[in-house]
Amino acid sequence: MQNVARQNSITDYLPSLTTNVGKPERVASAVVGGALVAYGLKRRDTIGILLSLLGGGIAFRGATGHCEVYKQLGIDSTNVDWWASGKVDVKESVTINRSPEELYTFWENLENLPTFMKHLEYVKKLDGTISHWKAKAPLGYLVEWDAEITNKVVDQEIAWRSLDGADIPNTGKVQFIPTIDRGTEVTVSLTYIIPAGKVGSLAARIFGEEPSAQIADDLRRFKNLMEAGEIPTIDGQPSARKTSKPTEASGDANTGGGKESRTEVAQPQIKSKAAKGEQ
Repeated sequence: MQNVARQNSITDYLPSLTTNVGKPERVASAVVGGALVAYGLKRRDTIGILLSLLGGGIAFRGATGHCEVYKQLGIDSTNVDWWASGKVDVKESVTINRSPEELYTFWENLENLPTFMKHLEYVKKLDGTISHWKAKAPLGYLVEWDAEITNKVVDQEIAWRSLDGADIPNTGKVQFIPTIDRGTEVTVSLTYIIPAGKVGSLAARIFGEEPSAQIADDLRRFKNLMEAGEIPTIDGQPSARKTSKPTEASGDANTGGGKESRTEVAQPQIKSKAAKGEQ
């Protein structure tokens, strides 16, 4: 009887687990489970202990790819997208006091995007239409994918889609629409497929990584970059404040409150058609 007990120990049981949880769901389980564990430990109370235990179970599900409930119900999500749709549509706009030509030219070089998109680690051009993207996900996770340009209308629109094998499948486009006051309305439209459907979307909102908020913030940074050649950042202040130029006294304690720092980026060397004509 003792030998039987040893054979059924955890070390003997783990190798026999069958994978019945698909990759997108495993990623979501790992993220959500890890978040619950971290939050539960931070609480340091009875509810926190329960949340940590729950999170550990969910994280285990993601790590092993096995769900005992699925096994009992005969469910296998490795080959079937049975889980709820995680399709998330995002559309955000900003008006920038620059010509469509300038903005299009800057955006067309995809390697420029991490300059103002905080969630992007890098974008690397692989050939004429294909590029590799690496981005930050909630709780320090990283996701990667290859994307291809599907449509270009010079000075008007750029469209793209992720290729097969993407951690988070997505499609998108950016449009540059002239305004009556010589500015340009920049509109970004994206569609994401978030792992674990609406549960994954909710988790992203809780941890500050909700896509529409990301894009709105990125567009504000893009506006600052293109209009002023820099992206302001704030230390100890509730709101941004533009300064004409930094002074030696800016960090003095007599100023009261926090100080403003700015991430300076070289002004894009782009000339409008009108400027080219003058030369």
